[in-house]
Amino acid sequence: MTHDQAPAPPRSTLVITAHAGDFVWRAGGAIALAASRGERVTIACLTYGERGESAKAWREGKSLEEIKGIRRDEAERAAATLGAEVRFLDAGDYPLLATPELTDQLVGIYREIQPGIVLTHPLTDPYNGDHPAAARMALDARVLAQAIGYPAPGDVLGAPPVFFFEPHQPEMCDFTPEVLLDITEVFETKRKAMECLSAQQHLWDYYTDLAKRRGVQLKRNAGPNLGLPHTTYGEAYMRPYPQVTEELA
Repeated sequence: MTHDQAPAPPRSTLVITAHAGDFVWRAGGAIALAASRGERVTIACLTYGERGESAKAWREGKSLEEIKGIRRDEAERAAATLGAEVRFLDAGDYPLLATPELTDQLVGIYREIQPGIVLTHPLTDPYNGDHPAAARMALDARVLAQAIGYPAPGDVLGAPPVFFFEPHQPEMCDFTPEVLLDITEVFETKRKAMECLSAQQHLWDYYTDLAKRRGVQLKRNAGPNLGLPHTTYGEAYMRPYPQVTEELA
């Protein structure tokens, strides 16, 4: 960079999730790491998870609007803990239906944010159709945002790499870890974000244990000389598109 060139803006990350809590369990470490590097992280929650992932509130007799408010508050506090911005599209869950209007909203977000990477759900989940619906819209909107002729404001998108984060039932969702991300340095931040989601308190320890297991696999695949701590935490990801590189590493 010469003295008269402005520094490049920090890379941005776009996270597209079906429900308000998904980004915390599955990608909280990646979000916290990016934020710790000064990068912009934007989370697009297509729904609040008000019908399918708020059983505790329903049992307490809360109304639909009350439950939406609870989930919004939880997700906003979790995102702030991780260092991210969250947006709610309030598309309605169980079922989350793909519509041209919703996809168009995502195209607008892509072109506004210009993400360097995208995180979303994998395309298979026999237990929750909202997750693959969100993934399909995330991929479709990414392609449309690249088309110069698509009628949406903002600059045309490049081709940001996409990473599928780990689903709750990986064996049933055709999920095989291809990328293991070391989140040890930010795991306590992720845990604090998880604890913002009292509507799903039963998942706090589940995803703590999963992070430990992925950390064990991370150390096993990193080799003996990396100097990783005894307890290492990780997150697993898949890539739907090829990695482009000038060097195999």
